[in-house]
Amino acid sequence: MTKLSVNINKIATLRNSRGGNTPNLLTVAQDIENYGAQGITIHPRPDERHIRYQDAYDLKEVVQTEYNIEGNPIPAFKEMVLQIKPTQVTLVPDGDENITSDAGWDTLKNQEFLKEVIAEFQHAGIRTSIFVDPVKEMIEGAAATGTDRIELYTENFAVEYGKGKMDVVKSYAAAAELAHDLGMGVNAGHDLSLENISFFAKNIPHLAEVSIGHALISESLYLGMENVVNLYIDRLANTKKS
Repeated sequence: MTKLSVNINKIATLRNSRGGNTPNLLTVAQDIENYGAQGITIHPRPDERHIRYQDAYDLKEVVQTEYNIEGNPIPAFKEMVLQIKPTQVTLVPDGDENITSDAGWDTLKNQEFLKEVIAEFQHAGIRTSIFVDPVKEMIEGAAATGTDRIELYTENFAVEYGKGKMDVVKSYAAAAELAHDLGMGVNAGHDLSLENISFFAKNIPHLAEVSIGHALISESLYLGMENVVNLYIDRLANTKKS
């Protein structure tokens, strides 16, 4: 079964908007796990506009499922991850000014850099994943870095699926198959939602994990978080591959 990792950045955004500790990020993470999610994801950025670096340390003490930390491997991020030793680190090439992630790595131009970073994290016993677009050359480049997994960047899938263009999933399926053939695990994330998750999971082979935050938190405003977490889990569990 494909695992659900819930990105809790938006909970931190809500907390930070009032300067206090409501909602309590640690309590929410524990609640999400109790509702059945198999992982917690955070994506701290240098300006700490949502997840703070201290949150990453604090969450290490309470997360009982898989703990995934995403981010651009600048020195401060690397130091934090190496100290915390989460289950997985997902490398994302976003800049300080990015509102959210908007592209995968160019794994050819950045190959030597990624090799060094990945080797350092793996030496510390941390599973590594690289955020990539579903492009053959980028998947092959990712394999050359030695990464354990890739995370397919799914914004384009979500946009095109919303327009009724179902064929968009084919490039993602091909990328997942290639990654598997090259010895890498397959994760996916960005703009996946209750509307599109069943179709995506049904058509993507070897899908180990999806990371979902913005849509899940937004849907929870109407449907309730416990209900929404279980709706995702049910749709992932009941998906038969074509």
